[in-house]
This record gives sequence, C-alpha cells and structure tokens, in this order.
Amino acid sequence: MFNIKNRIIKLEKEVENPDFWNNQDEAKKISQELSDDRETVDSIEELKRGVDDLPDLIEILSDEEMYKEIEKIEKSLKDKEQEIYFNGKYDKGNAILSVYSGAGGQDAQDWAAMLLRMFERYCERKRFKVEVLDESFGEGGGSEGREGIKSATLSISGKYVYGLLKKETGVHRLVRISPFSAQKLRHTSFALIEVLPEIEEGEMEIKPDDLRVDFYKASGPGGQYVNKRESAVRITHIPSGIVVTCQSERLQGKNKERAMKMLMSKLYQYNLEKQEKEMSDIKGEKISASWGNQIRSYVLHPYKMVKDLRTEVESTQPDKVLDGELDAFIEAEIKI
Repeated sequence: MFNIKNRIIKLEKEVENPDFWNNQDEAKKISQELSDDRETVDSIEELKRGVDDLPDLIEILSDEEMYKEIEKIEKSLKDKEQEIYFNGKYDKGNAILSVYSGAGGQDAQDWAAMLLRMFERYCERKRFKVEVLDESFGEGGGSEGREGIKSATLSISGKYVYGLLKKETGVHRLVRISPFSAQKLRHTSFALIEVLPEIEEGEMEIKPDDLRVDFYKASGPGGQYVNKRESAVRITHIPSGIVVTCQSERLQGKNKERAMKMLMSKLYQYNLEKQEKEMSDIKGEKISASWGNQIRSYVLHPYKMVKDLRTEVESTQPDKVLDGELDAFIEAEIKI
C-alpha cells in the first residue's frame, strides 16, 4: 500500500509536467497506470472502512442485514486476494479468446458453440465487453437452436480479463448423448480454447513486406452473405505462417485494424514460446483438440459432472457451469 501511494505521487508529478502530452502513447499509458493505482488505493481503503465499521453495525443491523454486509466484505477480500496473482505483463488488460472445434464432427461443432456461449455468459456476469471478431460456421444446425461453429474469435475488454481467462487455454472435453445420433449413442467431443493478451499498437513492429492481405465477402450461417462487398479481411504473416481473419465490421478498414490486433497477439505468443524453447518442446507436440490433451471434462451422461484435471475442482451442476458460472474453476486456476 505504501509503495502504491508513493508511485501515485511520482506519476502525478509526471502528469503535471507541461511536456507530458508531447508523447501521446506514453501519456495515455501513464494516465492509465495512475487511474488504476488510485482505484486500487480507494478500494483498499473502502474495504478497511467496512471492516472497521463492523462492530458498530452489529448494534444497529438485523442478523440478515449483518450477514449480507459480511458477505459483501468477504467477496471484496476474495477479489483483492485474486489480484495478488495478476503479476504478468498483460494480466490487467484485455484478451482475445478463440474457440476451435476438434475431433467429433458435427457434435464437436455444436460443442464449440456451447463453449462460446459459456464464455460469453461468464463475461456478461463480469460485465466485460465482448465483441465477435470472426466466426466460421459448421455444416447444418446445432442442438437447442444453436448454429454449430468450426471456429470463433472474441475480443473481451475489462479489468484483469487476460489474468482471469489465460489459463482457460487448452482442450475442453464433452461427454453426452449425441443430439445428432438417431440411435441416441453417447459421444465424446473436443474443442480447443486459446486465450491471448491484446497487444497495444506500437508494442510490436511488423514489417509490411511480411504480410499478405486478402479481402473477401463476409458470410454468415449457411453461407449467407452478411455484406455483399468484400469487407472481410484475411492477413497472413508470411515468416511465421500465422493467419488471422476478421469480418465483424462492415467497413474493410475496421476489419483490417481488428485483424492486425489479433495478429499482434498471436505473434506475441509465438515469439514468447520461441524464446523459451522451440514450440514443439513447449507444447510437447502441437496441442490437438482430441483425447488425452484435455484440461477439463464436462460429462452430461451417464452422470453429471464438470472436473478440471489440473486443479481437481469439480461441479455436479454442468448446466450452471455452461451458463457461465466459472468462478470456482478460475479462482483455483490462477493460483497454480
């Protein structure tokens, strides 16, 4: 707390410098740091006041009101405890989350759509802003009115988004009675989740000659065109072979801008892995969305259970988990 207050004093002096806004990018970064530090101090002081006021509140509040007050303080303490673990460079920032259907055909495409909805609901609960950057739809309709997807990418904005979601990266496995099986057979499906930090423009230099940019018509479910013009963008980074696409906007320029953000995030991860070791050593082999590589299993039949294979956290209410109630799993993940 003492260190944070000292940093606030130092940053305030920088902001007061007449030349502060000469470098717009650096000024925005420092202003955000100052705002975050002030918010941290305010929240800690508010929490301390709440704890200090408890003895007085016992005298005037009913048991039910007192219970709610204690519950509120416990939640604030838990949130503050979580922040201790967010010490990575990008943990406080936004994230780009992608889901890819794996082994399992139409069932896997439906499973990918279920996972996409699960993360959208989680973000809704956390009041994060979510935007769909790109979707590639599967063949035919999914179950429960969902359209199956081959892949989809979300831009998620909010405080500590990347820190909270980064360990959701991995293979998610579903066991259920297939809604696509006339014989009502049990089926296992896989989908791969990839979570990357959103990299700010200017943090990474990309040579224009290293890029191939293609434009095409944005399409929706069943191959219907969302926009008749070639507004969708595909960017290929030739040296690494990384390909990103974006078709969420009607304007070509906006899609290109968003695609470049996705590319920077993927290149950040690619370079990070390359620096630590060769990519094949880091991932063992390239992770495939199939049996043996899962981080979490969701079983809907013959019993109901969601189990994280790294933390051993379990839930016997998969419907609630698939509706975005991921807190128990994520709270355990960030501590490993």
